[in-house]
Amino acid sequence: MSSERIAFVGVGRMGANMARRLKDCGYAVTAVYDVNTAGADALAAEIDAKSARTLAGVTVAADVIFTVVTDDAAQLGVFAETGDSLLNGAKGKTFINCATITPATHVEVERRARAVGAATLEACMASSIPQARNGTLYLMCGGEPSVFARVKPILGQLSSALRHIGGTGQAAQVKALVNMVMNINTAGLAEGLGLGAALGLNLDMLREVFAQTGANSQVLKTDGEDMQNRAHDCYFSGAHAAKDSTIAWILGVQAGLTMPLAAAAKQQFDRMVALDLGHLDKSGVAELTFKGRRA
Repeated sequence: MSSERIAFVGVGRMGANMARRLKDCGYAVTAVYDVNTAGADALAAEIDAKSARTLAGVTVAADVIFTVVTDDAAQLGVFAETGDSLLNGAKGKTFINCATITPATHVEVERRARAVGAATLEACMASSIPQARNGTLYLMCGGEPSVFARVKPILGQLSSALRHIGGTGQAAQVKALVNMVMNINTAGLAEGLGLGAALGLNLDMLREVFAQTGANSQVLKTDGEDMQNRAHDCYFSGAHAAKDSTIAWILGVQAGLTMPLAAAAKQQFDRMVALDLGHLDKSGVAELTFKGRRA
């Protein structure tokens, strides 16, 4: 087993379960950090790690640091060029950045890390909480091949489908496209089931027909029954769907493309957030399409 010390910045449900997984696999998870200090303290006690109070303290305590934060601002914040930062004392360290953020931010973080003698790798996740705990994440990685090769044994304990996409920023581009198509499928399924309900169709029957025809999708498997039963326990929130849809839509604008379906899905998830439903799972977009649920 590798003797490298591992730390996590951002220990919500994904980061915490990744830390638990690596601890179970025999790795030394030495430090965790989160703006939610109570959550970090609880996890630290559970896995016998230090709950760091500073980002610089995380860097001191580990050789490989995972970041699992919410958005571009949070990612740039933990890699700030002044003040408390993971970059303090970071020479020789490796940062594995797992957040769904813009490709440009991954490139900027790599630039900042290189300036202090550190290495980065983006490891974009296309899975959810159970997969993080069980080590079956789908990980798309971007960055220098040598960095990927060095940390591949660690990532292999987290992922059952691990691949190197290309240079820094390219994994984030692929992840944006994955989530764009997923979100379009989610919004479309919500409309199909909503219309079926409005027509008085049996939705159990309708989902079975969808599953056996061209209407089938992974989203139907994960979200169809939840949409029907209004069971929106959060695995991937509507707020995250809105953020990720925006990332993909902006990439399309920058590429000079017109993407009406991506734009429509983005508007639906933006509406979820505006109606204070962003904390629900993305399946909650059905609350906007089923007659009588919400205007």
